Amino acid sequence: HHGPITHMINDSPVASAMMWEPVKALEQSFIRTKQKDYSGFRKMMDIRTNSSNNTVYADADGNIAYFHGNFVPVRDTLFDYSQPVDGSNPRTDWKGLHTVDENILVLNPENGWIQNCNSTPFTSALEYSPKRENYPKYMSIDRENFRGIHAIQLLKGRSGYTIDSLISLAYDPYLPSFAALIPGLVSAYDKVGAGSPELAEAIDILRNWDYRTSEESVAMTLAHFYAILYGKKGIRPYPMSDMELISYFGSASPMDERVSIFKEVVSQLESDFGEWNIPWGEVNRYQRLNGDIRQKFDDQKPSIPIGFASGRWGALAAYGARYNNNTKKIYGTRGNSFVAVVEFGPKVKAKTILAGGQSGDPESPHFDDQAIPYAKMQFKEAAYYKEDVLKRAKISYKPGKE
Repeated sequence: HHGPITHMINDSPVASAMMWEPVKALEQSFIRTKQKDYSGFRKMMDIRTNSSNNTVYADADGNIAYFHGNFVPVRDTLFDYSQPVDGSNPRTDWKGLHTVDENILVLNPENGWIQNCNSTPFTSALEYSPKRENYPKYMSIDRENFRGIHAIQLLKGRSGYTIDSLISLAYDPYLPSFAALIPGLVSAYDKVGAGSPELAEAIDILRNWDYRTSEESVAMTLAHFYAILYGKKGIRPYPMSDMELISYFGSASPMDERVSIFKEVVSQLESDFGEWNIPWGEVNRYQRLNGDIRQKFDDQKPSIPIGFASGRWGALAAYGARYNNNTKKIYGTRGNSFVAVVEFGPKVKAKTILAGGQSGDPESPHFDDQAIPYAKMQFKEAAYYKEDVLKRAKISYKPGKE
């Protein structure tokens, strides 16, 4: 009754308890699309089979809400559920589900905004956020990240948004992780880097950087590869979250280690590209060669420059990559693949963008027609109403007829 056996730990089988209500989950997903106001949406959430961890709601009546989870089993707080627990002990069994009102919920906070960047719900509305002491520990991992920090910095004290101003805010290029990491490297070089004069020019570029990413930024290239390599090779005194680790590497790690890691980064860039001072857009690329879900990237084939950065560094417009492509350049594989900014009112207005295009067919004009606009932050107006769709129609047909 604990669920399927999914893996082994120290020769012991581990069963993974999970929500398994596929029909109800499908019903809830459908019913959600038919709601017209908060009361209907709130009633829909009582089905409690929504698998999303972070559900944000807004409507034309001015309501905003944040639901942190929907299917949340009641559990004995004696145990640490971040680790496997003893299934032979009946106290580890689920004891029904929490109601929606018992779950972490934010509704119409006085500050007028809600944010969540896969971060802690306890800063989702700043001082009007839920209080961690009011909920069992298993209900949320209380872990902040640099995206959450960035979002709060941008939203605090602001009002009067338009669709375009909110897009500009969402693409703010400042990266708070590097504000925590890079000054520690510069300081370490100033104190213990005399033996590496060849790094002086690169260090000065970082010294004068404003921690903003762009296609043209050489500092972004240096900082990105420094953070990636430090994450792989840096010594951790104890287990840390990404945010804790970056802060440690920027303030408390050995200074010699910081300089040594950076020296290796500069050497690797020179080996891969012939020089270390390369603009970020020359390294950080978008490439879609065919309709495969998992692309096989190729440095010799066409790609376009991207000025965005990973959400790990605090970018709200997250652009993540994988590093096992056998390529020198890096190519986006995750992050903000579909973005929509919506204004609720008598009529819904929205602008959207896709990473690439709607079609998976390389022969289609819609295979990559949004790639350049995506890179340039040039959103298109959404055809939300039937009359808008008909105005844009290239071909019309009726099912069963030619």
